[in-house]
Amino acid sequence: MSVAAIRFEMNAFLGFVERQGNLTRRYWAWELVWFFYSLVSVLSIGYLASGLGSLGLGSSSFNIHQAQLYLLVGSLLWGYLSLVFNDVAYAISWERWEGTIEYTFMAPVKRVTHLMGICLWAILYGMVRAGLVLVVALLLFNIDLRNADLGAAAAILAVSTLPLVGLGILTSVLPLLSPGKGEQLTVAAQGFLLLVSGVYYPLSVLPLPLRLAGVASPLTYTLQGIRDCLLGGRHLADELPALILLAVMGLVLIPLGLAVFGAAERRAKRLGLLKRSG
Repeated sequence: MSVAAIRFEMNAFLGFVERQGNLTRRYWAWELVWFFYSLVSVLSIGYLASGLGSLGLGSSSFNIHQAQLYLLVGSLLWGYLSLVFNDVAYAISWERWEGTIEYTFMAPVKRVTHLMGICLWAILYGMVRAGLVLVVALLLFNIDLRNADLGAAAAILAVSTLPLVGLGILTSVLPLLSPGKGEQLTVAAQGFLLLVSGVYYPLSVLPLPLRLAGVASPLTYTLQGIRDCLLGGRHLADELPALILLAVMGLVLIPLGLAVFGAAERRAKRLGLLKRSG
């Protein structure tokens, strides 16, 4: 690829990032609503653990404070991961809502440029929103992170973004395959990830088929690894197996997602499924 072609793709990449930012600013009132929803979800989970303690359900073998930290970490991470997943998975739906889907798919840019621009904005915006929720949680709950390895947790979160983006691209194919029902299937996929990835409980409590699905989910290793670093005192060297596994998952899922998306795009163009009305 020539220098001019690379510069063109980079400009297009940044343009898609900027466009997603403009969409977020345009619907800022809705973003406030969803931020409030994320905040309330996290606080509800935190107060759930506090409520267990007030009911006298704690015992010598059950640490209410540790349970609260476990649930809060899971809720905070799920808020970030689900936001990134949603923004990527709803890429096609946004195009239909804005009436730009035909123009975007006819533009002379590589599809990887288009999708990675959306992914970068989702990651940046997800970090900002999750950070704001974390600040409120720190003010309201007694979260002790003195023994936590924040650097190792951040490394796991960064590497986990790769398979998460791959999953999001794979799921974004659904509205291309079914303009009428694809969005609902995206919600179902997110709900299934929530069920099997150990967000609020260890996988050991699930029946065998769901445990096997959880083992295949990259979110499982993200949540477990970050919890180990924040609550278990583990360090980056201890989490190398999880980091390698997440990286391998990302290297498989992103090319697979792009290949599946390309096939779905060709099918949608052949069948005339890019129209806004579906």
